[in-house]
Amino acid sequence: MKKKILAALLSGTMILGMTGCGNSSNEESAPAAESTAAAAKTEEAASTAAAESTDEPITLRMAWWGSQTRHDITVQAIELYESEHPNVTIEYEFYSFDDYFTKLKTLVASDQVWDIFQLGGNFPQYMDKIYYLNDFIDSGVVDVSDISDSYLKITQDTDGNQIGLSNGLNTYGIAYDVDLFNEAGVPLPTEDWTWDDFKSAAEKIHEYTGDFGVSGFTSSEFIAGCSTYIGQQGSVGQYSFFNLDLTGMGFDDPQMLTPYIQMRADSIKNEVYPDAGASAEITNSTAVMMQTVEGNASAIGYMSMGSLGKNDKIKAVQINGVDATPANVSNGSYVVSRPFNIVTKSDGVSDAAQDFINYILSDEGQAIVEQEDFIKTDATGAYESNGTTGKTISVAGSSSVTPVMQVLAEKYEAVSGNKVEVNQSDSSTGVSSAIDGTCDIGIAVIVNSENTVTNLTLDQVGQIYKGELTEWSQVTAQ
Repeated sequence: MKKKILAALLSGTMILGMTGCGNSSNEESAPAAESTAAAAKTEEAASTAAAESTDEPITLRMAWWGSQTRHDITVQAIELYESEHPNVTIEYEFYSFDDYFTKLKTLVASDQVWDIFQLGGNFPQYMDKIYYLNDFIDSGVVDVSDISDSYLKITQDTDGNQIGLSNGLNTYGIAYDVDLFNEAGVPLPTEDWTWDDFKSAAEKIHEYTGDFGVSGFTSSEFIAGCSTYIGQQGSVGQYSFFNLDLTGMGFDDPQMLTPYIQMRADSIKNEVYPDAGASAEITNSTAVMMQTVEGNASAIGYMSMGSLGKNDKIKAVQINGVDATPANVSNGSYVVSRPFNIVTKSDGVSDAAQDFINYILSDEGQAIVEQEDFIKTDATGAYESNGTTGKTISVAGSSSVTPVMQVLAEKYEAVSGNKVEVNQSDSSTGVSSAIDGTCDIGIAVIVNSENTVTNLTLDQVGQIYKGELTEWSQVTAQ
């Protein structure tokens, strides 16, 4: 059987237009409503309710995932609340979708979940960590007078308990190329478009282009298709993919899914849809990138050298016959790299933040960068504190950079007296206004350790990611 190449893309500064949050696992996919839920401990919740009536200092921990827009709006809401409640400090963290749930599962296991945290349709997994909002609503601490009953029910269980408050709704949609539809003579989608129309359009575009008529079928897309298809059966509201308690399916006869699954299978067989081996998986998580390549002998991906570590399930390949090493990136012989940037606000940086930047660029900081298998830049000399102490510095950004940033933060705290909060998210979330380049991250092109390929040319890497090379036999034949 031919081994097709699964190209895994790690979104960041090398990929244009990759924004928002993505689902990479079945259990976190298909959120029908995203809600912010209060954490489990009653005494913590009670202390929160008392915030308005006491001057006692209160610190709350909060976390969420999402786009830059969601992050900015949430931070604005936090700052507004803190301005009206000076005794309350909210320590927040934000992550990419995949990293958020990795962190949440770790906190659940150690019983240290955030006080306020975001969940989607998978909330039943975390019910023992959620404190109902009933008492707060009944006492007036949480004012829901301007929220309709129907909207509140989105985040209620079948007993009427208010599990959380929804901060938005999510749905699925199909994006299409209007020009391509017109060129192929395919009627544009209408409000009464059916699955038969969808299939017919995909087949005609496949015939016209000689390529796939639909971009890709990932695990989350399969769930989206199945859940949407079931909801369209019977009368309005008669069926749903999951039942209201999310403890089982919302339909009894699995054969109801047969037409959709058969359509999908036929289209993959006829090369109207790509199969898993021909699809490019896109993730903004280094951890997911590693898992993808580890689990597929035909996969290829890329990640920072500093994140590669000692993993015997993946390996870095040579590019143009040159090993992926920090030294080869520095001397320019290994040509795959990208900038490691520090981003600050355009209206200036605080003295504490500047002191941390000074530490990163110092002899001590660059020694840590090199020690962690990143590529150092020219150091500015020995670190000298600017005298700032007792301050908190918030740092956010790419999962590729997080490992070295965490070590830098730990060492800096020990010599400065300041605290550094490192929040792992993604590159776009970490970007504000101004960019100050500091050093390079070597990008290791990785494959599964079972792959016999040990060297790729830069042209071959480009051909793989452009879909011009789709089988490893084509690579070895060159």
